[in-house]
Amino acid sequence: MTEAILYKRILPQGPAVRIRRTSDAGVVPVIAVLEVDRRAGTPREGVGTPPPLMTAEGKTDAEVVAKLEMHASDDRAIVLLIRERGLR
Repeated sequence: MTEAILYKRILPQGPAVRIRRTSDAGVVPVIAVLEVDRRAGTPREGVGTPPPLMTAEGKTDAEVVAKLEMHASDDRAIVLLIRERGLR
């Protein structure tokens, strides 16, 4: 599988919020996950994949980004998703 980062931003405390395509390029439906990489900015960044906070499907990369971006751009939503999943 080819994975691609469709969206990335760094939280004020250091972790990176990403929307990552998990389906192969050109395959429909496009499947993407919202994740937080707490290793961002460290030598261990990119080792393994963090657990997904949300998953979305759509016809295009832009469609899945639109579905997940409202959560990815909101610090409070990220904290709530992490807490709901028991990841912190």
